[in-house]
Amino acid sequence: MNLLRQKFYEKYADTQTNVVRNFINHIDWTNRLIGIKGSRGVGKTTLLLQYIKQNFSPDNSVLYVSLDDFWFAENRLYDLADQFYKKGGKLLTLDEVHRYPNWSVELKNIYDNMPELKIVFTGSSLLQLRKAKADLSRRAVMYEMPGLSYREFLGFENIQRFEAYSLDEILENHVQIAIDIKGKIKPLAYFDDYLNFGYYPFYLENKKSFHSKLNEVLLTVLEIDIPQFESVQTANIIYLKKLLKIISRSVPFKPSMNVLSQRTGISLNTMKTYIKYLHDANLLSLLHFDEKGINSLNKPEKIYLENTNLMYNLSENIPDLGNIRETFFLNQTKNTQVVCASKQADFMINNKFTFEVGGANKTKKQIQEISNSYIVKDNIEIGTDNVIPLWVFGFLY
Repeated sequence: MNLLRQKFYEKYADTQTNVVRNFINHIDWTNRLIGIKGSRGVGKTTLLLQYIKQNFSPDNSVLYVSLDDFWFAENRLYDLADQFYKKGGKLLTLDEVHRYPNWSVELKNIYDNMPELKIVFTGSSLLQLRKAKADLSRRAVMYEMPGLSYREFLGFENIQRFEAYSLDEILENHVQIAIDIKGKIKPLAYFDDYLNFGYYPFYLENKKSFHSKLNEVLLTVLEIDIPQFESVQTANIIYLKKLLKIISRSVPFKPSMNVLSQRTGISLNTMKTYIKYLHDANLLSLLHFDEKGINSLNKPEKIYLENTNLMYNLSENIPDLGNIRETFFLNQTKNTQVVCASKQADFMINNKFTFEVGGANKTKKQIQEISNSYIVKDNIEIGTDNVIPLWVFGFLY
């Protein structure tokens, strides 16, 4: 345990708290058992360490451990928690919980037998409590952590820090919001950089090697994470890679399952399952006509890569501009809203607002007869009436 504590102190010392994501304020830290899941690279570990550094001194009351540490090859998590608790431990934080066999069973026992201990754990976006052997669903409060918004990226780049806006605020006051932001920065000057490399915070380590590292993240998700959680044989991972490549070249992709099956060599039933796996791993976003289709095996109306950084990483050439615009809009809105496909336009949000996304020359013709409808234009700084700049939707969180 002393070795684990030493590693924790080293991480504690290296953790900066100058730039902390607002997501930290969305979590109710008073709960006894908290789970934070999200895709690799979105900053779960950093957020956990920042919370500790902001609220605890490096003493016996708190401990951070990563469950992929070699220490756990010969030691049980429960025994660690028991020893920590008996010595006055108050908060036990567990990173990469899915790397530990039978994690849910031991977490349940820790929760039940150590009533004054708070536990926060992080896990893969594939982590599904309903599949856990122990019933943690009644005990754990779960949060899904997204990557950086455009607003957050501007803060990470030390360009300017802004407050987030609700969807209603943007729809009602987007002109004034854009004017206020434009008075401080040129909002389009940094937008292309965000689309290329700004979604994952680890870009700060080295922008030149960002896409090499992102490619490693993709391979880890495909070759390790998905096979660990789902019944996918290692030999079939090549089909998941083919599927991602085909979707990355699309404009955007309206799936024909028969064509996909022919191009990838995957049977129709397996195809639907594999698409859902990639969606659960936060590599794809699926768009259905209504909320009932979300998180189901029903055929989606459109398939997008989850964020624009993935598009640049997987595309052999510059990604299709129309696809980039729609992917950005969907990625930034779905973290705070319910987004579905629209039969008249590109997107329907909260079953009320219709959005058509396009370039600076996009007209209102397609939506002029639809109430609560908006044109979202790229390459404009300020909009008018129901015409809203695309970049503004990067300020939703």
